[in-house]
Amino acid sequence: MNEQVRELPDGEPDLQDEALLAEADAAVETMARVRAEIGKRIFGQDRVVEETLVTLLSGGHALLVGVPGLAKTLLVETLGTVFGLTEKRVQFTPDLLPADILGSEVLDEDAEGRREFRFIPGPVFSQLLMADEINRASPRTQSALLQAMQEREVSIAGTRHPLPEPFHVLATQNPIEQEGTYPLPEAQLDRFFMQINVDYPDRDAEREILLRTTGAEEIATRQIMSGAALHGLQQLVRRLPVGESVVEAILTLVRSARPGDKNPEIVWGPGPRAAQALMLGVRARALLDGRFVPSVEDVIALAAPVMRHRMALGFAARADGLEVDMVIDRLCRDL
Repeated sequence: MNEQVRELPDGEPDLQDEALLAEADAAVETMARVRAEIGKRIFGQDRVVEETLVTLLSGGHALLVGVPGLAKTLLVETLGTVFGLTEKRVQFTPDLLPADILGSEVLDEDAEGRREFRFIPGPVFSQLLMADEINRASPRTQSALLQAMQEREVSIAGTRHPLPEPFHVLATQNPIEQEGTYPLPEAQLDRFFMQINVDYPDRDAEREILLRTTGAEEIATRQIMSGAALHGLQQLVRRLPVGESVVEAILTLVRSARPGDKNPEIVWGPGPRAAQALMLGVRARALLDGRFVPSVEDVIALAAPVMRHRMALGFAARADGLEVDMVIDRLCRDL
């Protein structure tokens, strides 16, 4: 446990560092302004916005799954503006090559006839990369993002090129059009901090969308913070304390979601990376909510988006109508 934290009788940590408290207070105020600015363009998707912000504050990548027309692309564009991030968008197609994402080396010749290779960076060299319909690209192209997402660098012709900080991939996936798609491999899915399911807005939200997006004036957003400031918030999240009860809840949940005699329907379960994601995510969610110490309720709230893409059910379970989210909900009730 952090030296700046002492344990209370109920096992929860108590913040003692006044400087940390002041920094966290300022972060809460800043993120409230960020959410208000995003709310000018994104309506009826409060859960999606919250989970995406949790992902960014945790330094992770997100997979946005939803049918077309639910403002997934608009959300990414808005985030780029509000956070002051350099943003690039790549439309994934079956003929897309790894070099189209990472970049490539070209042979240059100067006036004296000397030749040398020059590296031309691809769109991955940005702070916010939108991978649109990522499952439409071939596995070879999908794998080009593995090193970038995990190590924040890419290797071209044996030379390593670091990516900007912070670096985030927000990928979209259409859940209904499966012709001509390539399912993401488990290793690729595990690199995503969350799988965020984007649902249809309710009637009131859709009414607001109609009234506020079809007028003569275009809704504009402004920059609230910089990429460097976001990177600082990510470091702050890692310094926030976590109580022993929350640590135990994370361990219990993740370990109970793995294959075994108690879970015959599960054929593939979350590894330690899921527990790491929950450990960071609950801190970020608490900070967004104006709290400096996460609770077990934060674990339950983030369980599905953090674990649903890191689990798979057997054929018999799926034939009976069982879904991964149902299993996660059942496991959360035991916490």
